[in-house]
Amino acid sequence: MKTLLKNIISVNEGKSLTSDVLICNERIEKIAENISLPSIEKYQEIDCTGKILIPGVIDDQVHFRDPGLTHKATIESESKAAVAGGVTSFMDMPNTIPNTLTQELLEEKYTYAKNHSLANYSFFMGITQHNLDEALKTDKEWVCGITDDGLYFNNNSILANHPEFVEKLFSSTDHLIALHSENESRIEENFNKYKKIYGEDIPVKYHGEIRDEIACLDSTKTLLKLAKSTEVRLHLFHVSTGREALLLDNLTPLRNKKITAEACVHHLWFNETDYERLGAKIKWNPSIKTEANRALLFDTLINNHIDIIASDHAPHLLSEKIGPYAKIMSGAPMVQHNLPCMLEFYKDGKISLEQIVQKMCHGPAEIYRMIDRGYIREGYFADLVIIDLYQQSTPKLYYKCGWGPMESYTFRTKIDKTFVNGQLVFDNEKFVSDSKGKRLQFEKERK
Repeated sequence: MKTLLKNIISVNEGKSLTSDVLICNERIEKIAENISLPSIEKYQEIDCTGKILIPGVIDDQVHFRDPGLTHKATIESESKAAVAGGVTSFMDMPNTIPNTLTQELLEEKYTYAKNHSLANYSFFMGITQHNLDEALKTDKEWVCGITDDGLYFNNNSILANHPEFVEKLFSSTDHLIALHSENESRIEENFNKYKKIYGEDIPVKYHGEIRDEIACLDSTKTLLKLAKSTEVRLHLFHVSTGREALLLDNLTPLRNKKITAEACVHHLWFNETDYERLGAKIKWNPSIKTEANRALLFDTLINNHIDIIASDHAPHLLSEKIGPYAKIMSGAPMVQHNLPCMLEFYKDGKISLEQIVQKMCHGPAEIYRMIDRGYIREGYFADLVIIDLYQQSTPKLYYKCGWGPMESYTFRTKIDKTFVNGQLVFDNEKFVSDSKGKRLQFEKERK
């Protein structure tokens, strides 16, 4: 059946235009000022006067914990949370149990998601010191990329701290490589300094000083040098400092960039003063840092040093967010709240709707060279979100872990409806369909 959206304000490709949008099956069939259908044709008409239409948000960094950690989250539960927050496509990390380090395990995740994910999906292939040859077999058309995020090269050391291996990896593939960038030696040095003072009971408020700006900056400088020398397609996950971002190109069109980067909403929203109120609930790696850093990071987002926005959605049980500092798990659930948080910035006049759409919809589609997604265009998949900019909402949480740092927050906007592949899945705070998402497809050549 067709769906006709009447009098909707579409925010797309740098413009806001009022039009009608016709959805047929999975795709956008027509966009025009006035669309009329014969009365004998079966279709659903929705009056969208005064409401905003954007492409579905694409979140390129989530940890849905499935398989192996399903006491915290599942693909089904977290994809529901995603859709409720206007996210229609996600890319999931390999730090499940077992880690996604073989092609067989990777395909098992795809097979499972086909029957359980409400949103469209892709899964990263994991990389460690032991599986380079296996990782290099990864299909560029049907897999978003290769990453170390959530994994360790050896012991507690991440890939970025092993430049010889990084150079070997960069020189061996034209696949997109996405990495976590922090200097573990610097972090260990800072940790030991605070441990001498506080023992095991280091206050969480010092997390931003232990995993400080220099730890991020030093690591990112090394990765950028290696990426430029090898001309690899490098994507930097969760850049958390403005000083790092200023190292990145903001002049080259996104489609032509070899090196791209994202910021996460929590690094744009919180600062060091929020540790007093929220404690370990906002313990992330990389850390929440100073207000001056947060403000600079936001500026680099607006000025295109930072290309996209992601959630780094990483649910843990509340019981895992208490205890001695070193044992508290890092990460928190955010996928349902990314878009509402960015809309709060819009309400405050800090970012335009067009910029939000560029950073959350168009940008991810361009970086990963996604096929027929990320835009409101005729012939593209109808992954769409209708937003009410004038209705407050306090969203019901759909995270399986049952909490989130934004819980009970009242937003000044509301996610009204979410379409996935033309199917209305979420409508007025209710799920109205259990239809499943699709495996994301990418251009074969992504140089």
